[in-house]
Amino acid sequence: MSKRQADSLKAGFLQSTPIILGYIPVGIAFGVLSLNSGISSLNTLLMSVMVLGAASQLIAIQLLVLGISPIVIIATVFVVNLRHMLFSSAIGPHLKGWSWYEIAFFSYGITDESFAIHARKFEEKSLEKTEAITINAITHGAWILGTYLGIVIGPSLQKINFLALDYALVAMFIALLVILARTWLSVFIALLAGVIATLTLLKGINHWNIILATVICSTLGLIIELWNKKKSSRSFSE
Repeated sequence: MSKRQADSLKAGFLQSTPIILGYIPVGIAFGVLSLNSGISSLNTLLMSVMVLGAASQLIAIQLLVLGISPIVIIATVFVVNLRHMLFSSAIGPHLKGWSWYEIAFFSYGITDESFAIHARKFEEKSLEKTEAITINAITHGAWILGTYLGIVIGPSLQKINFLALDYALVAMFIALLVILARTWLSVFIALLAGVIATLTLLKGINHWNIILATVICSTLGLIIELWNKKKSSRSFSE
């Protein structure tokens, strides 16, 4: 292994640290909930290996418990994970020169959290292939490890709330936000999104508040960024 590859592996691990710290406790929670819902240990572990989606896996468990048909469950999980197609489409142009199996392996491991890191690093043109694949592989492994630990300790736990595992995913997103919000515009948009989400929740919009805040603030951020670039280009031409 060359020094460059070793450095890329190290960088990938360091980039993955906030995600690992979030995935393991949430994976434990998923493993416990899955066992308590009557799902076998093998199927619980296979779900984390093959699906790799916290929200979709939890939804699938709830639907299985309710006795919903497999076709409906598969369709629901597919719709929930459709955003991954957008992630892959956004990152795709940066993967020129990669082999098909490297692209397939990399795309399979993309999640909301890893996409946030990849998008920033690719935009800066500072992400090596080895580093990118390492991030996905390590975070996927952390999710599988968390699920396995949940399976192991699941029989001895009736409730998981006292461990505060339900807050782990929120804490992870906060850590990622701190890392990614490196400009005043990013900080402003993040704070505005939080305010809008909170106000809409207080107004009784329980299920759409985060989506509304995301759409409004991401659109506003894009408009401001394009306006700033246009203004800068005019100043440069003058």
